Amino acid sequence: MVKSADRQPAGAVAAPDPAAPAPAAPRTVARRTDASRAEQPGAARTEAPATEAPATKDLDTKASRTKAPRVAVIAHRKKTIGGGLDELRKLITGYEVEDLLWYEVPKSKKAPKKVRQALKEGAELFFVWGGDGTVQRCVDALAGSDAAVAIVPAGTANLLARNLEIPEDLAEAVRIGFEGRRARLDLGKINGEHFAVMAGVGLDAEMIADADRGLKDRLGRLAYIWTGLRHVGGSVTPMKVKVDGNDWFEGDASCVLVGNVGTVTGGIDVFEDARYDDGWLEVGVSTAEGPIQWARTLGRMSAGNAEKSPFVRITRARKVSVKLQTPMAYELDGGARERVKRITVKVVPEAVTLCLPDTTG
Repeated sequence: MVKSADRQPAGAVAAPDPAAPAPAAPRTVARRTDASRAEQPGAARTEAPATEAPATKDLDTKASRTKAPRVAVIAHRKKTIGGGLDELRKLITGYEVEDLLWYEVPKSKKAPKKVRQALKEGAELFFVWGGDGTVQRCVDALAGSDAAVAIVPAGTANLLARNLEIPEDLAEAVRIGFEGRRARLDLGKINGEHFAVMAGVGLDAEMIADADRGLKDRLGRLAYIWTGLRHVGGSVTPMKVKVDGNDWFEGDASCVLVGNVGTVTGGIDVFEDARYDDGWLEVGVSTAEGPIQWARTLGRMSAGNAEKSPFVRITRARKVSVKLQTPMAYELDGGARERVKRITVKVVPEAVTLCLPDTTG
C-alpha cells in the first residue's frame, strides 16, 4: 500500500474583519410574504438555525446575498422526490426571485445544452433535479462560471448529495439553495469531461454500465449490488498507472478508481481522508480477482479500512494517467462511457460553486 505524505491542508476561510459593518438582515433572499398568498405546505423557512459552519472555502455570507436571483431549474423529468416538480415550483416561488427559467430533460445528456442556454439568459442559481449523472452533466457545463448549484437529490444513489450532507428532503434542499452557505468545490476531469464524485476504469465501470441498462429503474440502489456480484468473477488486466508523472503501479489489476470525495459507488467509504476542496484527488487500484478476494476487499471497504486490504493500494495526486493493455469501459459519477485503452484524470481546483448545508465539513 502506498499513501502520499505530501497532502496539503484544505484552505481555511479568512476571519471576518471586526471593523466591517454588521449586515442589516440575517437571511439571504427574502421569502415571499404576500398577505394574499398562503404559505405553501412544507415551504422553506425564512431563517435557518444558527449553526457554526466548519472552515471551508466559503464565497460569501448568507447575509450578503440580498438581491433576488435569476433562478434556473434543470430537471430530469423521469426522477422524483417528495411532491415532485410541482412542489419544487411552489417552494422556489415561495422566495423572491427575479425570474424563473424552467427546463425539463428526458435524459441527463440533454442537460448541458439547457445549462448553457440558462447561462446566456443570466441565470445565477441553478437547481439541479436528478441523480449523480444529471448533476455531473450540469457541473461539467457550469465549471468555471460564477453561477451557484443547488442539488435536489432525486436520483438513485445521490452520492454527491450524500457526501455534502444534502438531505433527500425537497423543502430542505430548496432552503439550502437559497439560504445555505456557498463554497467553491474542486472537480476532477477525465478525458476532457468534469466529474464531482469519482471516475474509474475496469470493474466498477462495467458494473455501472450494467446497472444503467434499466436495472436502476427496477431495483434502485440494489442494482449496483446485483451487477457487482455478476462482475466479481471477472479477470484482471495488465495496466500501468502514473501519478503526477511518476510510475506508481504496473501489473494486473481489476480496476482503478479516482475520487474527489470519500463515499463512492454502492455507498462505500473508499477514501476516508478525501476532501472536495483540498486540490487533490484520491487514487486507488485493486488487484482483487475472483469472489473470495473481492469479498475480503469489499469487507475492508465496508468497514472503512480499504487501505488495509492486501488487494488495494491508495495514494493521492493531482494528475493520474492509466494505460491499459486491452480496452476497458470507464465511468464518471455513475455514468458509463466507451471502452478505451488510456485515461487521463486531473484535478480542477475550485471549479464550481455549490450551495451547502451549514453542517457540511
